[in-house]
Amino acid sequence: MADRSFVDPLRRRIVLAGAGLAAFGALTVQAQQAAPVEGRDYFVLDPPMPVETKDKIEVLEFFWYGCPHCYRLQPYMEKWLKTLPDDVRLVRVPAIFNQRWARDAATFYAFEALGVLEKVHRPFFDAIHNDRLQSDNKEAMHEWLRKQGIDPQKFDEAVASFGVRSKVNRALQLTTGYGVDGTPTLAVNGRYRVVAISSQEHMLATVDYLIGVERKRLAKK
Repeated sequence: MADRSFVDPLRRRIVLAGAGLAAFGALTVQAQQAAPVEGRDYFVLDPPMPVETKDKIEVLEFFWYGCPHCYRLQPYMEKWLKTLPDDVRLVRVPAIFNQRWARDAATFYAFEALGVLEKVHRPFFDAIHNDRLQSDNKEAMHEWLRKQGIDPQKFDEAVASFGVRSKVNRALQLTTGYGVDGTPTLAVNGRYRVVAISSQEHMLATVDYLIGVERKRLAKK
């Protein structure tokens, strides 16, 4: 027979430890479910930025194709987009901090101009982060484009076009105007900037919370 003078104290310690972990877990879940905090989870833009989508709540996604955090956010964004309400519109904005980011922004808008953005947006992320594609290597880019069924010459023409250059300049203005200092950053209806401080789920939950705030504000107008 086991010595109960040893077993019982040990059992009590296990039970108490389990209770402590359960309490910690409950506090963690409670913290995650709490309303987002201004100055920590999001920042109020003063003055607000103008929005292009007047009849819908506009959410901007500032990203860079070379950003690993942006890449890890993509599956969550794709899932979130499937549940997007009819009164909300997502607009992707390639953030620009230097010439390398500007070149990748031009790539994004060239995809858009060629009508292939939805087809290649995620595969281009995959190619950079999984296959080590160097987006500043013209030959490597052309090879990748051919594999996607995209004419490299038409792509280069799109990159150099006035329309794409104008959109790159606009993306630079938005990056500066929204005070973006890192990616990924999300913005809600020109009034709030949401930063990634913990999980991707928390970031998108904060966006959903602010969409609700905006929906109530607009209903009062």
